[in-house]
Amino acid sequence: MSVPARFRAFRIHGDVGQGGYRSGIEAISLDDLNPGEVVIRTAYSSVNYKDALAGTGKGKILRSFPLVGGIDVAGQVVASTDPAFKEGDAVLVTGSGLSETRDGGYSEYARLDARWVIPLPAGLSLREAMILGTAGFTAALGLLRMTDNRQTPALGPLAVTGATGGVGSLAVAIYSQAGYEVHAISGKPEHADYLTSLGASQVLGRDALSTTRPMDSARFGGGLDNVGGPMLAALLAHTAPYGNVASCGLAASPELHATVMPFIIRGVSLLGVASAGTARDIRDEVWKRLASDWKPADLDAICTREATLDELPSVFDAMLAGGSLGRTLVRVAPAA
Repeated sequence: MSVPARFRAFRIHGDVGQGGYRSGIEAISLDDLNPGEVVIRTAYSSVNYKDALAGTGKGKILRSFPLVGGIDVAGQVVASTDPAFKEGDAVLVTGSGLSETRDGGYSEYARLDARWVIPLPAGLSLREAMILGTAGFTAALGLLRMTDNRQTPALGPLAVTGATGGVGSLAVAIYSQAGYEVHAISGKPEHADYLTSLGASQVLGRDALSTTRPMDSARFGGGLDNVGGPMLAALLAHTAPYGNVASCGLAASPELHATVMPFIIRGVSLLGVASAGTARDIRDEVWKRLASDWKPADLDAICTREATLDELPSVFDAMLAGGSLGRTLVRVAPAA
C-alpha cells in the first residue's frame, strides 16, 4: 500500500515569531514527519489529559515544534525497514515520545520508531487498544508495580481517586477484573452508577480521603492516585500495613505534604508510575495482561465519546474544563 503525497494531520506549532502557539488540521507529507523504520496507516488514537494540554498550549508538553499531536496511535503497517514488521501487521504505540519529542498519532499516516512499536496482542482489536491507550496502560502499570511489591486482594480494597477520568475508569475496570475489590473515589456523585457498572463495589465522595492526620484507620489495602496533593497524603494515611499506593497523576496538585509515619510504622509503599518512558520488556508484559486476564469486560462502556480529527479542539476544551467522563476514542483512518 502506498502513502499518498499529502494527508491530514493535527499539527501543533510554537513559532512565536510566526503567529505564536497554534494548532489545527494541516495537509502534510511523509517527509514532514520524524524519521522512523515503521510507517502505519492510522486507524485510531485517543485523547488524554496530556493531549489536551499539548493541543491547547496550556501545558508545556512538546519539546520541539512543529509536531503532530496525539500520544497514542494504532493502525496497520504500510511500510517497514525493520524485519520485525511487515505490511498489514496491526500495531500500536503509546507514549514513547509521541507528541513530545516525536510526531504523534493525530495523523492519517504515522512514521514510528520500531523499538517502541508493539504488535497488537491477540485478544485486542485496534479499537480496543486505543480505548485502553495510555490511560489503560498507566492503570495496568500501576497494578503491575503493586503486585510486584506483593499486593494481594487479601490486604483489602484498592482505592482509585479521580475515578471518572480515563485512567480512573480503566483502573476501576482492570483492578476489578484482576480480582480486587475496588472503591472508586470521585467528586461526581452523578456518575456513581457508571462507576458501579465498571466494577466498583463502593463509590465514595472525596471526603473519604479528607483526613489530615499522619495516620488514620487502615481503610484500604492500597490504591491508585490520579490527583496528588492532600488526597494522596490521606490515602497513604488510610492504607493498611504493607499495602501499596501507586501515584500516576496530579489533577489536583503536584505537591505532597505528608509524614513518613505510614512508611516506617505500617510499611506502606508509595510507588511512582511513569508510563511514557517504560522499558520495552515491562511494556510488553503490561499489554499482554491487558489483552488477557486484566482486560475489562466491557470496554465500550468506558468509551463515552468518539471524535474525529476535526473535533479535537472541542474535546480538549471540555477535558480541561473538567467535563470529560471515561475515554474519548479518535477515529483517524483516511478514506480508502
